[in-house]
Amino acid sequence: MSSVLITGASKGIGRAVAVELAARGHRVVATARQPSTLDDLPVDQRLQLDVTDQDSVDRALEQAGEIDVLVSNAGATVRAPLESVPLAEIDNLFQLNTLGALRVAQGVLPQMRERGAGRLVFVSSVQGRVVLPIIAPYGASKWALEALSEGLALEVGHFGIKVSIIQPSAVATDGAAGAKSIFADDDPYLPLLQQLGVLRGEVITPQEVAAAVADTIERADPPLRVPVGAPAEQLLKARKAASEAVPFLPTELAW
Repeated sequence: MSSVLITGASKGIGRAVAVELAARGHRVVATARQPSTLDDLPVDQRLQLDVTDQDSVDRALEQAGEIDVLVSNAGATVRAPLESVPLAEIDNLFQLNTLGALRVAQGVLPQMRERGAGRLVFVSSVQGRVVLPIIAPYGASKWALEALSEGLALEVGHFGIKVSIIQPSAVATDGAAGAKSIFADDDPYLPLLQQLGVLRGEVITPQEVAAAVADTIERADPPLRVPVGAPAEQLLKARKAASEAVPFLPTELAW
């Protein structure tokens, strides 16, 4: 079985991945900004790790020891129109969702390269390939994450390291419900915010994503991109088939 380090394991997808992998017999190192949130997880190690802090990453990796698989899951989102979203909010998303993921990958890659084996699994989203209004800042961070992940796949495959990108559709976690929403009381973009439920479509469970992550880790030759669930597969197929001449939306909006 593999030694797996998971970022953002305190709730949602990360927690479900930790439970799934532990049940399958893997050595699981669960990490979070607040390690006390990991106390009830049935894992081998619980470590403090803030992916936006290099010192925190370095300490956690030193404590974790040899890591066969990185599951890069830590992330956040925000709801705001691009016309008025504070650029600091977008910077925060990139620091966490994109650069934070790369920071931890940079930390584990030397040991993987020296061993000639390893796995990098990045939890992205269908929004890493499809732009949705009002969630575009989050989507931009995931598009960038997918570009970095694909670049890593090209660079580290030579050393026996496999890279996979997990692409779930909307997931039933508190991430969306708890997302920061930045709108004025009379904001002209509020009608779009009110229709996000329609755009997000059918919701899948964190456990479905966790099973897909575990299956990907255990495959001898995993694919680069792994859509999770029928909604994701259908949406990404429709996006691929759509014209590039106009913006793509999975459904019409009352705008």
